[in-house]
Amino acid sequence: MSSAARLSSGRMPAVLSHGFRLFFFAAALWSAVALALWLGMYVHGAALPSRFAPLAWHSHEMLFGFVMAAIAGFLLTAIPNWTHRLPVSGWPLLLLFGCWLLGRVACTVSALIPAWLSIVVDLAFPVALVAVAAREIVAGRNWRNLPMIVPISVLGVANLLMHLEAAEVAVPPGTGWRLGLAGVLILISIVGGRIVPSFTRNWLAKRPGAALPGTVGWIDRLAVATLLAGLLFWAFLPDSRVVGLLLLLAAFVNLARLLRWRGWATFAEPLLLILHVGYGWLVIGTALLGATVLDADLPQAAAIHALTAGAAATMILAVMTRATRGHTGRDLTADRTTTLLYVLLTGAAVTRVVAGFGVGPILPLLVVSGGLWIAAFAGFALAYGPMLLLPRPRR
Repeated sequence: MSSAARLSSGRMPAVLSHGFRLFFFAAALWSAVALALWLGMYVHGAALPSRFAPLAWHSHEMLFGFVMAAIAGFLLTAIPNWTHRLPVSGWPLLLLFGCWLLGRVACTVSALIPAWLSIVVDLAFPVALVAVAAREIVAGRNWRNLPMIVPISVLGVANLLMHLEAAEVAVPPGTGWRLGLAGVLILISIVGGRIVPSFTRNWLAKRPGAALPGTVGWIDRLAVATLLAGLLFWAFLPDSRVVGLLLLLAAFVNLARLLRWRGWATFAEPLLLILHVGYGWLVIGTALLGATVLDADLPQAAAIHALTAGAAATMILAVMTRATRGHTGRDLTADRTTTLLYVLLTGAAVTRVVAGFGVGPILPLLVVSGGLWIAAFAGFALAYGPMLLLPRPRR
């Protein structure tokens, strides 16, 4: 029966049967809650009992709370497909989730406990996730996907750097969140390069006469390589003009890559189109970031939020909706609610980028953007929660 005899033979709850169920639901819920807390701090000048300053806490919890939970859900679901092994489930999955949850608590109240304790508790999750992923991939002899643990390891290092900076250890300011964001975006580039053209090709192949996306080739390798180099150099040398030029080159190559995937032919299916939109945000954000490095008068906030609220959040919502529908026996098509979630999140990203440029009344734009974000992810938790928490329907 395994997994502690199906949780002491009371038969395993559906939510503990696969990693995507627990972690996707938690990612969406924490994304909405953490953003609401941040809005409250920003508007009212309040603060949490955390060693992180309010803005640093916001950045930390979006990257290492929300995004890491979504990554865990994706990895724990993808690895069994790669290795043909049983998924991590039951007590091991619950313990892994407990590490993530305790990390959120520790970071929120870190001013009330020793700095070393909050660091140890929060880093337990990325360390455990890397260990579990590596064990499963090695046991399945799936060497092709072993490099997938590298970006997760980078996120763990970045998390540590943010903690050290909050504890007033002498580390270069901002290196932690920049490195964390770089790790997330590189992962999006790698995973996006696999799933976006593949899903698009499968969908277009069912439409007679439709041209298919280009096959994987040198432009894909160049797109990942230039983005990897540009983002990693930016993490450590954020003011270098060479880095700015490299980021612009990466944006151009990734745009060429995106165009080969024929996203404009998928307008009839929002579940597929949103993947192209998410990767499009990656191109826009990388170009804006390169421009801000070259021109100090351009606001970096617009570039950062094109990459976070735009690329990262959109790709996460796209993957969570598609994977949830596919793995719970639903049709791979977006219903009206799902399409509305995409519209809400896109509105949140556009509004936040506009606010980053300082166009219009900034505070109302931030509140509107935050409200749309909360509606999108709380809406996912409400609409997709029953799919994630309850057993798969019988056909």
